Amino acid sequence: MNSKRLLILVSILLFNFQLSIAQDSDDNFFGGIKTVVIDAGHGGKDVGCLGSVGREKDVALSISLKLGDYLKETFPNLNVIYTRKTDVFIELNERAKIANRNKADLFICIHANAGSSSAFGTETYVMGNAKSETNLKAAQRENASILLEENYEAKYDNFDPNSAESYIALTLMQSAFQEQSIAFADKVQRQFRERVGRKDRGVKQAPFLVLHQTTMPSVLIETGFLTNISEEKFLTSDVGQDYLASAIYRAFKEYNTEIENRAKLLYGADKVSQSREKETQHSKKDHQKSTLKPTVSNEDVTFMVQLATSSKLVETKPENFKRLEGVTYYEAGGLYRYTYGNVDSWDRAYELQKEAVDKGYNDAFIIAFHKGKRVSVNEALKLLK
Repeated sequence: MNSKRLLILVSILLFNFQLSIAQDSDDNFFGGIKTVVIDAGHGGKDVGCLGSVGREKDVALSISLKLGDYLKETFPNLNVIYTRKTDVFIELNERAKIANRNKADLFICIHANAGSSSAFGTETYVMGNAKSETNLKAAQRENASILLEENYEAKYDNFDPNSAESYIALTLMQSAFQEQSIAFADKVQRQFRERVGRKDRGVKQAPFLVLHQTTMPSVLIETGFLTNISEEKFLTSDVGQDYLASAIYRAFKEYNTEIENRAKLLYGADKVSQSREKETQHSKKDHQKSTLKPTVSNEDVTFMVQLATSSKLVETKPENFKRLEGVTYYEAGGLYRYTYGNVDSWDRAYELQKEAVDKGYNDAFIIAFHKGKRVSVNEALKLLK
């Protein structure tokens, strides 16, 4: 058997294994992703790259926490694990170990970029050979975090993040999950481009240590350049971070749906549908429980449902928005954001979101404002307590 056929066979077997770990028993079957690990890059003494005011470790952590909130809200049965939730230093190999120990189905590493003052845009990396000097430098910059670790030579088998020879050895074996990693990375970049209006710098390969040591589909997302004044403002703003997190969340939804569809082919549509129905029932019960709790009103907090984003202004008449009345818009990040409703209750916002989904806006999501300023949904809910 030649090496190419062997690699294909291994990839198929590993993908089947990825699906099979979601089948713990007939009573607890879920055809999609069960566990996702979100890795906020850098932290503690490892600041990462710097802008005029922004620090990579802070931007990465904020986007990671927002992403986790989006995932937990939509997928109540999804096990969302963070490598860090505070400003602490986590060794590079420990980040991968967290994902491996928890048998994660997907590893998402969040970073911010550095370059010339004119460089801007997003790019998502998968493990592989660097096909350009720029890609290699990106990996070298992120891998340099190990120099802050004690006894790093022993931990990483004398790997030198600044040595070209070290990278040759590192990339001799490609990730067996490269195809799935690229599939997810491509969705992330498309969401950044189409939904958030960011410059798409593409899906790239580079020898990142943290990706090399994981045993599941893994990506490293560079959310933008802190060294670009305009992009730094977006990356350090609550609105910008929220948009980036929601874009990654949407990419996850698409990727998870593909995993479920393949699971249907392997295990049968009925079993996957029954599992999804159980999850939906649990979600509804959880929501019903939450509505029983008294809500403290705060006239300064309002919720809307975001329907769509466009680079061109669209007249907000019902016929342009599937007969929804009362659609408005606001501008942010150079794009027009179209919203439905304006209410001071989370429960009412939830009902409006369901109305929008029923009309065909499957990706509609709730956004929040405090005294007219866009804030995260979590912050708004805290203000209501």
